[in-house]
Amino acid sequence: MRKILTGAAAVALLASVGFSGAAEAQTTLRLSHQWSTADVRHKVAEIIKNHVEEADVGLEIQIFPTQSLFKAREQWQPTSRGQLDMTVFPLAYAGGIHPEFNLTLMPGLVKSHDHAARLNESAFMDELKQIAEEDGVKILVDGYLAGGFAGKDKCITAPEDVQGLQTRAAGKSFEQMLAAAGASIASMASSEIYNAMQTGVLDAANTSSSSFVSYRIYEQVSCFTPVGDYALWFMYQPVLISMRTWERLSDEQRAALEAGAAKAEAFYAEEAKGQDANARRVFSENGVEIAEMTEENFNAWRDIATESSYKAFLEEVPDGQRLLDLALSVD
Repeated sequence: MRKILTGAAAVALLASVGFSGAAEAQTTLRLSHQWSTADVRHKVAEIIKNHVEEADVGLEIQIFPTQSLFKAREQWQPTSRGQLDMTVFPLAYAGGIHPEFNLTLMPGLVKSHDHAARLNESAFMDELKQIAEEDGVKILVDGYLAGGFAGKDKCITAPEDVQGLQTRAAGKSFEQMLAAAGASIASMASSEIYNAMQTGVLDAANTSSSSFVSYRIYEQVSCFTPVGDYALWFMYQPVLISMRTWERLSDEQRAALEAGAAKAEAFYAEEAKGQDANARRVFSENGVEIAEMTEENFNAWRDIATESSYKAFLEEVPDGQRLLDLALSVD
């Protein structure tokens, strides 16, 4: 009896054999991510795609946005196993597999976009990249995005503002901090925030400025705390490639990918700063109240994080203190 292939299996078969007889020499890579085609992370992927295809090295990239190939949090293992070639992926989503990655979404650890850029070039990031490669994943493009809070019925600036609220945080460290502040935690990908707020499952959330806009969260909230003089939320969201994919590419194809990645990384770093101002503008234009986090608010959150998420990280990760010290050593 003949078997009929559907969905991702059919896509994988098409990618492995080529889309036509004339394209037999062409290597097609599948890149998955969770965001819309208007999001900055999709544009980062497009820069790489366009560069490698213009390089004419027998390589093309097919992008699958909006979780159309894999669910948001389910992309690490397919990449490490070679079932998925590339992804744009918040590294803290893999914190359950590699708890060291939770440092890439630690409250208050990153102070600014410029500080994030210095972290990307540090020995701290070299350590995380080594952990990733040992699990079969190579980091092609570094990128941090900042974010803030949004409340369905109230503003979120200080820790007492989340008491009793059903709140979403992007990763384990923020969940621990919010829980210590008295929030109830609803764990979900940023792509699920809109529906959760619409159905009353969620009262508040924090995520990146980019996701707040691309997922139209301004339609569901009354108050937004954007990135300002103080930003608690920075998350590392790199472009990854499977080591199995990388190792089967030719030298020319690897060089084209690296050149495209360099262009994408420069765009990502510059655009990340603009995303914060854009989110503030979009929420304001849609009638959402804008709240500001003060230095006093920031310090209160950091105190709670020190006793919750930072403490838990050090207890969970045997080499955690050394990794944390590496990160903190970056001015």
